[in-house]
Amino acid sequence: MLLKTTGTALLFLALAGAAGMALAGPAADSANQHFKAIGAGDIEQLARSYAGDAILQWVGGPLDGVYSGEARLRELWSKFTAAQGKLDVQVGNLQESANPKGATVTANVQFKGKAAIKVRYVLTYRDGRIVNEVWQIDPNLA
Repeated sequence: MLLKTTGTALLFLALAGAAGMALAGPAADSANQHFKAIGAGDIEQLARSYAGDAILQWVGGPLDGVYSGEARLRELWSKFTAAQGKLDVQVGNLQESANPKGATVTANVQFKGKAAIKVRYVLTYRDGRIVNEVWQIDPNLA
């Protein structure tokens, strides 16, 4: 009986992997909340997601640059929100890698509003907060 149950569980996991189904962890959940906060223009939620010394690398577009610390990150998201307004958010290919020291989440995110903005995202978490964020504009994302 144990062999049959184990075989069924393994089959489910294999099929889930083949279908592209990923088991999300806490960092993936936080990343999804972060993406939704960007789409909603929720500056307060965004500010709470960062560690005090967080760094955001924005690669491409008019906001290209390096932003560090709460004041600069608030300023960045305020500019972005003012320019873009509310955005529809579509997340694809989200993957989480984690160990006891922290987690990294990668995803392809498309923000749709006045324009479609395709972003390859990399978020690094320590103690449940973002310490490093890469916003890579990638017009070729599917």
